[in-house]
Parts: sequence; structure tokens; C-alpha cells
Amino acid sequence: MDDRRDTDDVAGEGKVVDGAMAAVGAAGHPGEDTARGDGSYGEEAAESEDAARPGHPRPGTADASTAHPDSARSDSTMAPGDAAGSAPGKAVRGGAEWHTPGEAVRGGAEWHAPDEVARGGAEWRAPGDPERGEGKRHVRGDAAEPVPGHREEVPVTGGDGGTRAAAIALVLLGLVIVAVAAFSTPWQVLTSGPPDPARDFSAAQIARAQAFDAATTLPSYLSLALTIIIAGILVATPFSARVLGRLRGPWWLRVVLGTLVITALVELIRWPLGIWVETILRDYGLSTQDWAGWAGDRLKNLGVEVFLVCVMLLALVALARKVRRWWIPAAVGAFALTVVTSFVYPVVFEPLFNDFSSMRQGPLRTNLLDMAERDGVPVEDVLVADASRRTTALNAYVSGFGATRRIVVYDTLLRAPQREVELVVAHELGHAKYDDVLYGTVIGALSAGFGAIALFLVLKPLRRRTGVSSITDPRAVGVVMGLMTIGSLIMGPAQNVISRHIEARADVHALDLTGDPATFIAMQKRLAITNISDLSPDAVEYVLYASHPSGPERIAMARAWAKLNGVPEP
Repeated sequence: MDDRRDTDDVAGEGKVVDGAMAAVGAAGHPGEDTARGDGSYGEEAAESEDAARPGHPRPGTADASTAHPDSARSDSTMAPGDAAGSAPGKAVRGGAEWHTPGEAVRGGAEWHAPDEVARGGAEWRAPGDPERGEGKRHVRGDAAEPVPGHREEVPVTGGDGGTRAAAIALVLLGLVIVAVAAFSTPWQVLTSGPPDPARDFSAAQIARAQAFDAATTLPSYLSLALTIIIAGILVATPFSARVLGRLRGPWWLRVVLGTLVITALVELIRWPLGIWVETILRDYGLSTQDWAGWAGDRLKNLGVEVFLVCVMLLALVALARKVRRWWIPAAVGAFALTVVTSFVYPVVFEPLFNDFSSMRQGPLRTNLLDMAERDGVPVEDVLVADASRRTTALNAYVSGFGATRRIVVYDTLLRAPQREVELVVAHELGHAKYDDVLYGTVIGALSAGFGAIALFLVLKPLRRRTGVSSITDPRAVGVVMGLMTIGSLIMGPAQNVISRHIEARADVHALDLTGDPATFIAMQKRLAITNISDLSPDAVEYVLYASHPSGPERIAMARAWAKLNGVPEP
């Protein structure tokens, strides 16, 4: 339930809303740096722990609600970090990552095969081997020089690929996404009074939260700036085409190698920033990892992201080489990949970062399962994650849906009083009851399809500037990854708005189920203090990074609930 973002990487994952939109559905990847916390219950499967949310970023983030409706995980734990060292916070959240499944498959423009008349303009080839694409290629009087020593990829497609139809489809799909988001988001939850941190937190606690926020502000905005700069270089210059032009081999191998090269270059630049953030987390007692464990988790997270991106790009290029209007099957494929990833992530990828075990028999397990039955939410098991080997943060989350739905509680949370743990799980049951992960996945999948069509339209005018011939050119990998990053950055604030409302509804559900606002407030205070959440986020940070309401906001809502239900105000 924490809305803190991971700091160094981007990719998000645990958000009920953000995750799904991110399209990766990665829930709680350890190994990422987080540096700031807002005190939410848990993380959501769409962001990565390293990713500090600034731009949406990456799967496995430490914020429960960050969101991302994408991911197969709806973290609602009131704790900011993910098990992977994701500490609360704003921490370097600038780096939006392109590593989100739902966004990745956004292809680019295509050009016409030899001897084909396109849009009324006959094209011909200059001397050279027409089959190998050697020599100059002229289309409507526009010559394009191939890179020396490279074989020009010649798709079998022709015409403009249905630009007008793609534009219409983009608008219609955008309207569908808005309609689904508007329908599934609880815009009116519970009106409360203004938050007042001084009422519930001591001067020393407020000062510590402000100091932690100040320490993580610079790396957070540096991460955002780096993300924007890197994405700008990839989509506005021929840099990636020149670098990837040195690769040799069949097109599919060059796509895979290109993804690895771009990811490695970006990570090389961001690695020192990650070390900086991890150092801050250690200084404040939020990280318990050694450097080997931190590096291992980070590399595993990158491995998952590279795998998902490679799958998407290979499918995208293969479609573009065979189908004239490749954006149609690409949009359908992006939708399907996002849904599948969200479904299998909990059982395939989460175990790479944490060991899970069934909560041992006892009063707490019995009460949790009884509460789920009383709430009408089928839960086969409650799992405990060994988060303490990475972090001291408190958290819990719901991930998956259908047969893979599970409630996961950090072992650090079990140190809290039983009533507080039950209240956190009641919040998570709210996500399950309202199918937040499912709706988040649907929105993320639709957004992935939207991205595939948008890529088709946007890449065409960028071809000359970036030095790539079409989406079938393996050198276009960097451009596509850059566009995915920009898309994540643009969508991030909207995802956060949706996520905050969903988290607020889960809070109300927990209060309705337990009828205990006093324990709710005690739990929020514990989460905020332990995770060093930002008690008074400024407007910019709130828009960019907050996937959960702040701790004081949630406490104010609990008091409003008590007043509305005739319960003594805590």
C-alpha cells in the first residue's frame, strides 16, 4: 500500500493501475533502488523496485500503488518499498523504462518492396543487387542511402500500410481506454478533511521524513532527466542506428543483440545513480542487502525486462516483414502478451526475486482466511515473502488473477500487531473484491495495443532523423525502445491519478470490513514511520510519483469514515 517509488530504475510494477498500464505486469522486483516512501500498503505488479517512478517506469517497483494497473499485482500494502530494496519514495523516478510489456510492441513505418508502386509513386533501385537491397533506393524521388556493408531489410509490404486506418483505429482505441478507465475507477470514494501531519506525527518524525525526502530529491530528478535525455537521443538522432549498425547476423539475432546493447549502455549510465540511492537507503536503515545481493537482484530484474522486450520486438519485426498493415496484428499481440504476462508473472517471475512460503498455521492465518471468506473473496493461500533479506520496509500486495491470484505479506510486516496485519490484508482483499488487478491488466493491455498503433504512426516521420529505413530494420530497436520510454513518461501521471483512487477505495473497504479506524490509523502511522514516507509531498512530486494517497491523507479519510459511521473519532 505504499506509494513510494523506486529510485533508480524505471519499470514499474506492482500497481493495480500502473502496473497494468505499464504492460509488464511485473510485480515487485527486488533489486531496484527506491528512495522514498509515501506510506502505502503495498506494491503493484507493474513497476520495478529500482524504478523510481518518475516516468513510469519499471516492473517491480516498490510502490504498492504505484501502480501501475498493469501488472499482475495490486500492491496495497501500506508500505513503501518492494522487497527488493525498494524503499519508499520518490527516489529516482525519472527513468521511465521501456521495459513494459504492454508498451513494447509499437512498431514503426514500413517501406515498399522493389517494383512496387506506392501511393502513385513508382519506385526503382539504383545499380546493385535488388534482392539484397544494395545500392540506392528511390521512392518518389527521395533517395535513401543504405549503411555501408549492411543489407537493407526489404519487407514484403507495400503502400502506406494503412496510415489513415491506423489513425482512426488509434482514436477509437483511445476512446475505449478512457471509457474503461472511467468506468472502473472509483472517482468518488470518501470526502475527508485536509491532512494534518502535525496531528499524528512528532516533530522529530516529520523532520526525519523531510530529511529523507531532501536526500532523495536530487537522485530522483537526475534519474528523470537522464531518462528524458536518453530517450531523446534514441528517437531524435541516428545514434542508435550507428551503434547497432555494427552488429552482424540474421535480422532476429540483430534485434536481440540490439536490445542487449541499448539496455547495457543505459544501465551503465544509470548504475552509479543506483549505487547512490542504495547508499541513501542504507544510511536510513531501509536496505539490509549487501552489494552482491543488490547487484544480483538488479541484474535479474534487467534480465526479465530484456527477455520481455526481446519477445515483443521479435514479434513486431516479424509481423512487419510479412504483413502490410502490421499494426493490426501487432496491437492484438501486444494486448495478448500483456494479459499473459500479468497472469503468469506471479508464478514465473516473482520467485526469481523472493522465496515464498505459506503462512504458518495459527490464529493470524485462520483469521485472515476467515476474513476473506466473510468478504466473499476466494483465497486459496496467504504467502509470506522473505523481504527482510533486502529491506526493513513493510508491505503486502495482491498479484495475479484467477488461478494465480495470491495475497503476499512481507515477513517484515509480521512484526506488527496482529490486528494491524489483518487490516493490511483487508485492504488487499478490497483490491481482489473489486478486481483491480484484472481491470488494471485490461487497461494495460488496451494501452499496449494503443502503443503498437501509435508506434506505426510516429516512427514514419522519424525514419530520416534516426537513420533507419523502417521498423523491419534491426537498427530501429533503439528508436522503438526510446518511444516506449517516452510513452511511459507521458502516461505516468494519469496512471497515478487512477491508482490513488483505487487505493483509496481499498482503504475504505478495509475500514468497512474491520470497522476499526483506530487500528487503521495506527497501521498508517507505523507504515509511514518505518518506510519514511513523504508526509507532505509537493505538487510536482505528487503528480509524478504518488501512486497512493499520502499517509496523512489516508488517516484523514479514516477519521471521516468514523464520523460518517458514528464511530468515535480516533
